[in-house]
Amino acid sequence: MQIAANSIQIEVETFGPKDGVPLVLIRGLGSQLIHWPDALYEGLAELGYHVVIFDNRDVGRSQRCPKEGVPSGAEEITARALEDGKVPPAYRLDDMAKDVVGVMDALDIEKAHVFGMSMGGAIVQLLCLDHAERLLSATIVMATARPFAERAGSAAWLAALLARPVDRATFINNAVTEYAGWGSPAYPMTEAELRAQATQAYDRAFDPEGVNRQVLAVMASTDRREDLRHVALPCQVIHGEMDTLIPPEAGAEIAALIPGCAHHPIAGMGHVITPKQAPMLVEMMQAFVGKLAV
Repeated sequence: MQIAANSIQIEVETFGPKDGVPLVLIRGLGSQLIHWPDALYEGLAELGYHVVIFDNRDVGRSQRCPKEGVPSGAEEITARALEDGKVPPAYRLDDMAKDVVGVMDALDIEKAHVFGMSMGGAIVQLLCLDHAERLLSATIVMATARPFAERAGSAAWLAALLARPVDRATFINNAVTEYAGWGSPAYPMTEAELRAQATQAYDRAFDPEGVNRQVLAVMASTDRREDLRHVALPCQVIHGEMDTLIPPEAGAEIAALIPGCAHHPIAGMGHVITPKQAPMLVEMMQAFVGKLAV
């Protein structure tokens, strides 16, 4: 369903009892709500949580957010970034955090547990810093607190992150190739599963320019490390030990910065949440959230 949140339209789906404890799942860069494994949100809903999933702005069926003077093409972004490192974003991750609050407002959710992966994990950090009064707890998955500019090999990062117009078959083949680079060896997806998911994503909403505006928001992100020392919410960090996109040391750093934060390095997990991982994550969330309710 479409809802108005933070002055834009956001595509949202909910699962579980309406009176259940709210749990909001926040996706990463360029991905859509369909990328959540069914076993994750359905498993959480079966435990009685009111689970909310949604398309971030600029992807899926949520509103596109271009801004005059801001490039959206991969080549122009790369050229400007390598020239002087200054490419203005159409919006910031702070705005995407406000989108989450707007979704909660539209659904009459006063407070929620939040679970964010990759870019979604960065958004969760900003929710902890700027909207703590709306959170019950925070789960930060495969994320970093460091600004993009500090990461080594910016050109290589841009090449990996920026999206380009491609035909349907190429998009699907690329999804299979990319998974080989940052998938989860201990929790694999079959090639058939990957192709089915990529086909659904392409047919539902393929928009490389929207993805690239999200990349610019990530590039403009600030250093959150010092501020995280002052977070006073129940938090946990989950990070794959085989994450090749955001190294596991980044998750360990976040856990060390947030007072009392639990740290869960996962052997055999890469930079993805697969259907085979979902039952483990459901158990981890129940253990974490259930302990808070005692």
